[in-house]
This record gives sequence, structure tokens and C-alpha cells, in this order.
Amino acid sequence: MIIKAVNGISPTFGKECFIAENAVITGDVVMGDYCSIWFNAVIRGDVHYIRMGNKVNVQDNATIHCTYQKFPTHIGNNVSIGHNAIVHGCTIHDDVLIGMGAIVMDDCVVESNSIIAAGAVLTQGTRVEAGSIYAGVPARKVKDISQELISGEIHRIADNYIRYASWYK
Repeated sequence: MIIKAVNGISPTFGKECFIAENAVITGDVVMGDYCSIWFNAVIRGDVHYIRMGNKVNVQDNATIHCTYQKFPTHIGNNVSIGHNAIVHGCTIHDDVLIGMGAIVMDDCVVESNSIIAAGAVLTQGTRVEAGSIYAGVPARKVKDISQELISGEIHRIADNYIRYASWYK
């Protein structure tokens, strides 16, 4: 793993976090407990800060970054960021699934209990209302989320990634 200070600020980690050997985490990044950062993921807190809650998994090849002096990145608790996703200068609330290859641009807000579908692109300033599924390019609301999807997908995936991380310790 590459963990680097930038301008004298080093990343900090909560308890029981897994960081893959080739993940990169730099600068002003604060991570909660039980997070997992997977292979080739990049979390760059160099141009602004990144704050992550508990039980966040950043899957293989995902990128988390910010916009210089303008948009930091906030990620809540129980959030899964799928393979190859880009999360940039935005706010992700609790209990969210960002699908594989999705892009969440600057100044977006994804409210709790939401899913951003694989390949979706949330253009700058998009606000995803709580309890909804957004898909497409540009992403639009496609439906309200069911309680089954909240527990069967959002919570299941976040919990599974804690288990997967334990296999590597």
C-alpha cells in the first residue's frame, strides 16, 4: 500500500480497517472503523479533504478525489463504492450503494438509502433524494427503493465486505 503525507497531513484510519497492498491513500483523509480499501483503489486527499464514516468499502480500481479548495468529499456510514467507480468532490450520506463504474461528480449529494446504478453518471450538482435509485447517463431517478433492496443489497454488501476483508488479515 502507498500511504503518503501531503503538505504535512497524513491519512488516519479507524480500527479494523483493511487496505490492500496496492491501494493508494494520500493527504487529508480520515477513515472510520471497519473500512476496506481494495486493490488499485485510489483515495487522494491532496487538493481538499476526504472524510469517510464507518463500514465504507472502496472496491477495486475505484477513485475518490476532490476539487481544489472548492469541493471536499464526505462519505457516510455503511457505504459501498463499486469497482471502477469515481466519487469526486461530493457528499454521500449513510446506507448508499454506488454501483460499478458509476461516476458521482462535484457538488452532488446522494441522500441515505439510495442506489446509484452501475455505469450511471451523476452530473455536477445533482441531488439524489433519499430512498431512490438513479440510473443512466445523465443519471435520473428511475424508482423508489424498496425495504428489501435496502436490507438485501445496501446492508448485505457492506456487511459482506467486512467479512471479505477478514479473509486477508
